[in-house]
Amino acid sequence: MMDINSDMGEGFGAWEMGNDALLLDYISSTNIACGWHAGDPARMKKLVEMATQKKVHIGAHPGLPDLAGFGRREMAISEQDAYNYVLYQAGALQAFVHAAGNRLHHVKPHGALYNQAAKDIKLARGIVRAVKDLGNDVILYGLAGSCLVDAAKELNVPVWEEVFADRRYTKEGFLVPRTQARAVIEDDSEALKQVMGMSNNGKVVAIDGSEITIQADTLCIHGDNPHAVEFAKKIKAALA
Repeated sequence: MMDINSDMGEGFGAWEMGNDALLLDYISSTNIACGWHAGDPARMKKLVEMATQKKVHIGAHPGLPDLAGFGRREMAISEQDAYNYVLYQAGALQAFVHAAGNRLHHVKPHGALYNQAAKDIKLARGIVRAVKDLGNDVILYGLAGSCLVDAAKELNVPVWEEVFADRRYTKEGFLVPRTQARAVIEDDSEALKQVMGMSNNGKVVAIDGSEITIQADTLCIHGDNPHAVEFAKKIKAALA
């Protein structure tokens, strides 16, 4: 069955987001926020321990240093910045993972960092170099068909091409920006139809109605969606 991943630990301090504990029962990989766009050390430790207990793959979810903007605002950064940002954040999570007697399975960049690197090969290389330096067995989760995938293959880093259940695609295969209308799929039946098309046929219908080919190794369900748990249940059942 296709890997199902979810972004987690994206509360901060007294502010909670999502139902991470329940969602862990319906996914196979968790991407844990590392404190820059969201998250904090207490959440990182708790989620690592819960994921370890439930045998869910643990991944780092590093973002841009933009807590106020939830890491969704673009920033002008260099390739070296991208390397430093990812290694710093993922390294912190990796320490919690090692303390729990586990290993870091993957890294998935968050928000604007993910989307910028999907189109910018230099930023993608910076991220991939950081993943490589975290360990030879650490996998990069990157947008299917993007520069992140190209850079991983170029630098011989294992990569799983990621697709999205609740986001619409441009005809070029990128995610429609959240600032645009209809970027997010809010109807569960439509999202499920998109998932099955990608899983069974390797195809997705873009926002302009065209059909594009897509590689689907891992599927993202956003943990901040209020219906994430019920949605994950439906997707897991359908894929099984």
